[in-house]
Amino acid sequence: MTLKQRYEGILGYFRDNVPIAESELHFASPYQLLVATILSAQCTDKRVNLTTPALFSAYPTPQALAEASFDDVLELIRSISYPNSKARHLIGMAQKLLADFGGEVPSDIDALMSLPGVGRKTANVVASITWRQPVIAVDTHVFRVSRRLGLSRGTTPRAVELDLEKHIPEDLRPIAHHWLILHGRYICTAQKPKCASCPLAQWCKDFASR
Repeated sequence: MTLKQRYEGILGYFRDNVPIAESELHFASPYQLLVATILSAQCTDKRVNLTTPALFSAYPTPQALAEASFDDVLELIRSISYPNSKARHLIGMAQKLLADFGGEVPSDIDALMSLPGVGRKTANVVASITWRQPVIAVDTHVFRVSRRLGLSRGTTPRAVELDLEKHIPEDLRPIAHHWLILHGRYICTAQKPKCASCPLAQWCKDFASR
């Protein structure tokens, strides 16, 4: 099977069978998405969704968050992984949004990455969901699934990102990001992947090599 055939088969399956795939984070604005995505690093979306309602209620705008105290933010996100660093990042992010971007979440990837707590993955998530930018965020799920399926041989998230963007049409990239995340979250799991019931098994490089 050629790489082109593998991509065509996998994308075709998703397009025909999973027409709707969206982020499982709860948010109502670009600002809320940015906050939730920062919090989701090395943390489950479920845990983030349990935490953000109180946080958004206390700090509904970047202006409010920029003026928050570290201790108050920490108390609200204490159940999240790495709460100390994330509390600092959230406040710093909000302050930089105000200082450099008029309190508005930017659409440019480099501008997003200039914000505290925002790496390439987070920037791509926000740009893809909010602005429909043709980018693919590579988190642990996307990285694992892409390598197992044989969509990429990249050994770093950036290398996998470049491979995916090379072979996935721009119009499909925003939803393809979610297809791969959800597939990794519920089927191609890190431990005990459900290969026997995986609908992508016929195109999967790892499955074929067994």
